[in-house]
Amino acid sequence: MKPSLLTAVALIALLAAAPALSDETPAEKPVATAAPKPLWPADSTTRHQITVDGRVIAYQATAGVLALKDKSGADSGKMFYVAYIADRPKGAAPRPITFVYNGGPGSSSIWLHMGSFGPRYVKTRFPDPTPPAGYSLADNPYTLLDKTDLVFLDAMNTGYSKPANADTLKGFMGIDQDADGFARAIRRYIEVNDRWSSPKFLMGESYGTTRSALLAYRLQADNIDLNGITLISSILNFGDLAPGLDRGTVNLLPTFAAIAHYHHRAGEGSDLDSFLTEVKTYADGPYSAALAKGHNISEAEKTAVAEQVSRYTGLSVVYLKQVNLRIEAGRFRSELLRDQGRIVGELDGRALGVVTDGAADRAEFDPAEYASPSYVASFHDYLTGELKYRADMPYNAIDDHMFEVWDWSHQPPAGDKQISMADVALDLAAAMRRNPNLKVLSLNGSYDLITPVHATEYDLAHMNLPTSLVGNIQILSYPSGHMIYQDPGSQAKMKADIARFYDQALMK
Repeated sequence: MKPSLLTAVALIALLAAAPALSDETPAEKPVATAAPKPLWPADSTTRHQITVDGRVIAYQATAGVLALKDKSGADSGKMFYVAYIADRPKGAAPRPITFVYNGGPGSSSIWLHMGSFGPRYVKTRFPDPTPPAGYSLADNPYTLLDKTDLVFLDAMNTGYSKPANADTLKGFMGIDQDADGFARAIRRYIEVNDRWSSPKFLMGESYGTTRSALLAYRLQADNIDLNGITLISSILNFGDLAPGLDRGTVNLLPTFAAIAHYHHRAGEGSDLDSFLTEVKTYADGPYSAALAKGHNISEAEKTAVAEQVSRYTGLSVVYLKQVNLRIEAGRFRSELLRDQGRIVGELDGRALGVVTDGAADRAEFDPAEYASPSYVASFHDYLTGELKYRADMPYNAIDDHMFEVWDWSHQPPAGDKQISMADVALDLAAAMRRNPNLKVLSLNGSYDLITPVHATEYDLAHMNLPTSLVGNIQILSYPSGHMIYQDPGSQAKMKADIARFYDQALMK
């Protein structure tokens, strides 16, 4: 047989053995594709215990997400949370529950979670720089778990919280939109976990206080009344910051004085509290009146005010007259210790940094941010190691682009017009009128240039509350900065003050 004939016979045999092609049989089998890996794993619940003031508290920690729906029932996103729920005896009354978050806008809850009142916390050397890894994670003797269950929530597009798509993200990016999203998340958590009968509290820091003031009023629409709100380093009135207005400048003077006192540039021989009482009286009186005159102020009065402000701030009379008595925070940070080649912190004026340009008009960075890497690194280890939760995406501690898209307009509770410079203290006041049992605890750091304590005092004093409700607000300050809990002495006192506040808020 010739080779060509052998080849033909073999080809015929192969064709005979092959399956026949038809309209129903594809020429090629489709390639199977694996289902995409979900971004979020299943919620993880783990068991732990901690000893607080000699008492052993057993608790469970749950890391997971809350599915959020819009008004039509469509998916709008998932909000990441970590909840700490202490065991309670069978038949015991429901424990209080506190929803906790940071601010920004654009910040996750990692700072309060790992620095303040969670059961585990990061030890830092603040206000001195915290050395690089490894970091120290330990049981938190200041945890609030002995008083309340805790639910830490990450704002949308921070942490592991993600919108359903780009369009739904827009529905969270604004003062009112953000508050609505948190209200839906809080209601969802309450529904899923049967916490309707639990006493309910909010705790927010920085812009988180803005959110809390809005939520106090917004949650009432969902038939959720609060027992108490803790405001930490508050920003309640954005109108104070408007260009051309003097109130923001007046509010900063006591903080400048506190920082100057700490660095021995002012108030020598006076304790901090009595010194600040004097400065606040001057700020609200002669200083405010002088600024109100604008460029019509006489040269003699301008010189007299500059001399007094110099005694309070450590800045020269010449400099104060050059800036027309109006001190900007960034300039103060560069000017106070210019002769030493140092800048002071913005988050905490006790922190010091070395400058590149000794003649710079404004501080080039914030030395008070030294501790941030320790929080982020420790949280990652804690989440995957102790809480057994690993999502298939990066944890977004800060969304730096949030300010670029944020809608700062606000629909106030009493009025039919939106305003562009919100004063949410009025929302809080409306909530307190509707719920006269609502208690508010305001906590601030004396060295905080981000949210100065005197601004909070002013805003909370201008809520137009009836006399019967004024006593529902407590205002306390500490020798600390924006993140009060970074100061060990302040953190211990802060825990005691909040514990006492919870006891008072829960009294029948």
